[in-house]
Amino acid sequence: SQALRMVDENSNGFDPYMKKVNETELKQPTDKRMYVLAAALKSGYTIERIYELTKIDRWFLNKFQNIIRNIDSLEKQDGNLSDALLIESKKLGFSDKQIAQAVGSTELAVRTHRKEINLLPAIKQIDTVAGEWPASTNYLYLTYNGKECDITTPSCDHTLVVGSGVYRIGSSVEFDWCAVGCLRELRK
Repeated sequence: SQALRMVDENSNGFDPYMKKVNETELKQPTDKRMYVLAAALKSGYTIERIYELTKIDRWFLNKFQNIIRNIDSLEKQDGNLSDALLIESKKLGFSDKQIAQAVGSTELAVRTHRKEINLLPAIKQIDTVAGEWPASTNYLYLTYNGKECDITTPSCDHTLVVGSGVYRIGSSVEFDWCAVGCLRELRK
């Protein structure tokens, strides 16, 4: 869900309601096939049938099916979202907005609930050299699949430079260069 939101600002994640089931579209790898896949799983297509149509590895199809099962669980909540289901949804990459839509609530209500139970993401660090030697890069990400942060956040005044968005085919490096230029100026 999170990955789809990162590459398409109009996406609400692995959303089974964005596209209709269409076997021709399932057979053809496109940027919208994931939504057709979500619709197929939601409508009851088996993993085996989807594998026959898409040739996507069954391991991945099972992971996608877990997301659809979670959507089904959220849709049965009647507005009363349990802590356990909220935690599981966040671990699966659901946004507060996506959860709210599924349970018939608001993004603010879900966020408030999440903060009330102190459900916050942990900061994790990507080991870019697979433990071969100490990494000099500091690539970080947020996840709900962890309790402890890999780094200590400073309590004094600091400046955070946030990247400009997704990096994908067709985007260019000028956005990265803007962040680098900003950091260089801040260091001066």
